[in-house]
Amino acid sequence: MIPFLKLIRWKNLLLLILAQTLIKYALLEPLKLEYGFDTALTNLGFALLVIATVSIAAGGYIINDIEDVEADKVNKPNHVIIGKHISEKFATYLFIALNFIGVIAGFFLSNAIDKPSFFVLFILVSSVLYLYATYLKKIIVIGNVIIAALVSFSLLIVGVFDLIPVVSITNASSQYFFLDLIKDYALFAFMLNFLRELIKDIEDIDGDYKIGVNSIPIVFGRQCATKLVFGLSLIPLVLIIIYLTKNLYQQTLALIYVLVFIIAPMIYSSIKIYNAEHKTDYKHVSSILKLVMLFGVLSLLLFQFILLN
Repeated sequence: MIPFLKLIRWKNLLLLILAQTLIKYALLEPLKLEYGFDTALTNLGFALLVIATVSIAAGGYIINDIEDVEADKVNKPNHVIIGKHISEKFATYLFIALNFIGVIAGFFLSNAIDKPSFFVLFILVSSVLYLYATYLKKIIVIGNVIIAALVSFSLLIVGVFDLIPVVSITNASSQYFFLDLIKDYALFAFMLNFLRELIKDIEDIDGDYKIGVNSIPIVFGRQCATKLVFGLSLIPLVLIIIYLTKNLYQQTLALIYVLVFIIAPMIYSSIKIYNAEHKTDYKHVSSILKLVMLFGVLSLLLFQFILLN
């Protein structure tokens, strides 16, 4: 069981479930009466959405590990699962089964909200994850953008399925206001995950070179890639500060939370990446950015107090 949980990256999946749950039940449900907007997802519908996204994401992790066996023997020899704890054949069956569950759940969900065409989204995401693992991740930058975009979309999809199906003339402004709010979180998730993907490329440069991945550190060198990541790390930091000064400067609780749990660790991670030299340095920065994402997700709990005051 433990190798299977590691294979599907259970911690990442729990963070995904937490993010989707808080968007639905900490942001949308408590505020819809006050702001006069509607939601399409019942509790069962939301459960189907979570099952679909988590299953497809887990399948994506599995196919990625199957394709990365040789690289992982170099990058993390003590953490190789495929061929050591779980056979490649069984892992392939798991990949197929999880994608089948995800797509079927997406089919029932799309029909339940009277948007059968939305079903295509789940097929598209499943296909892109397979193409990423087998081909696209070897193309410079493209693989990084794809993974960051899919993580971002895993948040945005809650708004797509919960808000868009019930947009009307009377509630359109409120529906799109909250959809835009979710988009802000999705954009933040994209930027942080893009940084983490670049950092992981630097961390895994030796194994990636072995399997023919054309990552930025392989093409331009580790030092150049590190400088690029440092520069890019300042973009979300600046955007968060601007967002804070424009929207939350009068909200003391939110201001303190963002300064302590978002901005401070982001500044710290930028400093650490600037001085990074060893593999452990990059791994440490990656862990800090994942912690920032967790605190970003938990900030959804604050909106009831911000928007109702």
